[in-house]
Amino acid sequence: MDGEAGKLVPTAAPPLRDRLPGGVGRSRQAPSAAGIARRRLLVGLLKVALPLLAVLLLTLIAAWPEISRIMRQEQLTLKALSAVEIGAGRMVEPHYHGIDVRMRPYTVTASVAVQRTPDRIDLTLPKADVTLANDGWLMVQSKNGVYWQHANQLDLSGDVVLYRQDGTTMTSQASAIDLKQGAATSALATHAEGPFGTLDATGYTLVDKGQVVQFHGPATLVLNQR
Repeated sequence: MDGEAGKLVPTAAPPLRDRLPGGVGRSRQAPSAAGIARRRLLVGLLKVALPLLAVLLLTLIAAWPEISRIMRQEQLTLKALSAVEIGAGRMVEPHYHGIDVRMRPYTVTASVAVQRTPDRIDLTLPKADVTLANDGWLMVQSKNGVYWQHANQLDLSGDVVLYRQDGTTMTSQASAIDLKQGAATSALATHAEGPFGTLDATGYTLVDKGQVVQFHGPATLVLNQR
């Protein structure tokens, strides 16, 4: 405004970019070559990583039912192992497998096994299945037993019952089973039943790989009428 009253004199206004807050609209500096290279590298990595991530997610979704099944199976296996392993040296439902001098298999099972020493295993409700000569077999069970691993011998006690493939059944209160030789013996009172009839003796011995049973006397034999 000059000396004349009420007369306005226009003045030049600053550029618009200078009047915007924060300097918006001001000229920007051109990016450096290093910055451009970094951006190109990042874009290239994203172009590769994003499709791979998508494929991985699709594969995981497709395989999830099988992964879930395997996880459940492993959990069941761990539960089974924890149920079998009661404590140090104590197992439930163990299975011991071996072969005799003629490469025939035998199996020893029990309700509970307790490892007393590296050689001795105490068994509760033991059962042994032994393959004999000429495809014969015998099965013996009792209330208690001791399995001697190094000698492959099974000492049974308490209501020992021995079954042979020909239908013969022998009962006593103690018996020793030689798993390697496929033989068995008892020095206590024995009651036997089979196709021949019934027999009471003071013991028995299985010889010739279980094909022959020798009864210790005195003995009482009652033959079938046939």
